Amino acid sequence: MSAPPKPEPSKPSNFLRAIIERDLQQGTYAGQHFAGTPGDGTHHAAGPLDAARIRTRFPPEPNGYLHIGHAKSICLNFGLARDYGGACHLRFDDTNPEKEEQEYVDAIVEMVQWLGWSWESELNGAKTTHLYYASSYFDFMYRAAEYLITQGHAYVDEQTPEQMKANRGDFNTPGVNSPYRDLPPEHHLSRLREMRDGRHADGTMVLRAKIDMASPNINLRDPALYRIKHATHHHTGDRWCIYPMYTFAHPIEDALENITHSICTLEFEDQRPFYDWTLERIVPLLRAPQFERAKALVQQIRTQGLEAREAFAQACLRRSDKLFASEPEAQMRALFQRWQQAPGAVSQDLEGFFKLLTEQVEQFTPLLAHALDAYEANVFKLPHQHEFGRLNLSYVVTSKRKLKQLVDEAIVDGWDDPRMPTLAGLRRRGYTPASIRKMADDSGASKTSAWLDYEVLDIALRDDLEGQAARAMAVLEPLKLVITNWAEVFGQAEHREACQAPAHPQRPELGQRAMRLGPEVWIEREDFELEPPKGYFRLYPPRADGAGGTTPGNRVRLKYGYVVECTGFETNEAGQVVQVMAQLIPNTKSGTPGADSVKVKGVVTWVACDEAVPAQLRLFDRLFTEEQPDAGGRDPKAVLNPHSRRVVQGYVEPSLAGAAPDQRFQFERHGYFVTDRIDHAPGRAVFNRVTGLKDTRGK
Repeated sequence: MSAPPKPEPSKPSNFLRAIIERDLQQGTYAGQHFAGTPGDGTHHAAGPLDAARIRTRFPPEPNGYLHIGHAKSICLNFGLARDYGGACHLRFDDTNPEKEEQEYVDAIVEMVQWLGWSWESELNGAKTTHLYYASSYFDFMYRAAEYLITQGHAYVDEQTPEQMKANRGDFNTPGVNSPYRDLPPEHHLSRLREMRDGRHADGTMVLRAKIDMASPNINLRDPALYRIKHATHHHTGDRWCIYPMYTFAHPIEDALENITHSICTLEFEDQRPFYDWTLERIVPLLRAPQFERAKALVQQIRTQGLEAREAFAQACLRRSDKLFASEPEAQMRALFQRWQQAPGAVSQDLEGFFKLLTEQVEQFTPLLAHALDAYEANVFKLPHQHEFGRLNLSYVVTSKRKLKQLVDEAIVDGWDDPRMPTLAGLRRRGYTPASIRKMADDSGASKTSAWLDYEVLDIALRDDLEGQAARAMAVLEPLKLVITNWAEVFGQAEHREACQAPAHPQRPELGQRAMRLGPEVWIEREDFELEPPKGYFRLYPPRADGAGGTTPGNRVRLKYGYVVECTGFETNEAGQVVQVMAQLIPNTKSGTPGADSVKVKGVVTWVACDEAVPAQLRLFDRLFTEEQPDAGGRDPKAVLNPHSRRVVQGYVEPSLAGAAPDQRFQFERHGYFVTDRIDHAPGRAVFNRVTGLKDTRGK
């Protein structure tokens, strides 16, 4: 969200809030300009000072529908931007044309809006829309690729994929340099342009970063930057046949959009060094004005006294881990090794240090990005990546690949099947945006991944709906109850007794709902028992008392109506009860002075037969039977719940005859239901059960 922070209850602190507050206090991004659209440093320098105190982003890849895990990231990024007077961007990381479709783009936009967030900001009176595509930055990314080659930081590898995999090594074995690695930059630049021009087949070449094939972090063993893919892109068409890798593109996207805090889940933690490597290496291209400022600061330091110059040199030494593969870096690394062995040599080597630094300053921007902090915080105004533990819900799979498999194999009825953990599925099931936001907020942000019981989401939903969902009566498994003395009590069989019930017991302003009791009503099949168990207080027929007599049938109250006494039942040829008979006890109507004249322990909900609205009721349960369906590499299809969807034909009270799609109700006794947003229509009532009134699993 992009609005100034609103007065609201203080949010619980977490490590991300602490980082943001520290950065704001230290002015880490102070003085940053924003031109209103993404671009490099020169582009933004022409714009005003950025009115957004921070910038975050939600960057989905449009290769599937958003799921409940994404909701955590959405709420975190948009929520932090809102709370700290910033802006949050919605950016599509569409760098893989083979898996991305416009359908997914449209669905993502719809779901972010449904959750209640906006990528429009209004800061200092200026309204700006921040919906972006990574593919819009392909031109800059390609320029960055060529720049890295010219600086000796990238090369085109022509090994086969199998050779590259074998030569990468593993956690116990260092990798082996490619035979193409040390060819001159001119050769690699020519090859990259051939790749761009479509002169080579898919998989024959790849542009790789030149970092360290022996790094203990395998992500730094010359990762791929560009690959050949002759595929039509949903946004750029056939303009490109080479596409950047996500890990190369992502930091560039953040920087072009002036993102301050790049917040992602923990699986990207090992990628952070490459995130920094990419941005720090292309500073002269990415942040030209800031690069000039840094060079001026270095020259200024060079003219200062010995103490200041030595302190700066020591600051560079402390970031020697930033030096990798180029020849100038090798020279600086040798100098630093001398200092580590002979600390007194620092003052002797200062002139040589500054000469190497200033003559090859483009090679040493990773050092300057940190060593100049004493003079200007974050001198290049680069974004920083921060990782948080992802949200995992029990009985849920969040792998988009596995979810797509469920859709493609028709195990579920599409991405919005109410059993799916997609946001589209949760919406159709009946979950509210507020309940999902509450669950995301309450789960907090930490540096460890956590599993939450699915019931946490249901609790959040009940908290949201309890105070707003209108009440209604429904019968899910109908059994007819016939009141045999109706005409005798009311004088005629055609009489209908008006009954009323509150639309919501705690909200009198919503008024009353009307229903008419008649001689035949539908009750739940479970509300009648031939042989009632101990503690059963609903309907059962007269029984022999063991002394030659008969014990009358049980009495119950028809909710909002009269007390009735069971007198008998009828069965079909199969012995199944098909009808229950009862007598109405006069002067016992709810809300009248005689209501308490007859004491009963059981209350039964009902719908009058002659005004009942027929309805299809879809009763959903967990899609999987195991709490962690894909634990240990298990195929989640092996633990599908065969009872995850049950459809029954029932009846609802007449107040629901005009219910609109996507309207939520609390069916008394049964739980929360929603009219299906797709299938519900006039004359065809379809309700989905969202959740019960309380958790009964395992009880």
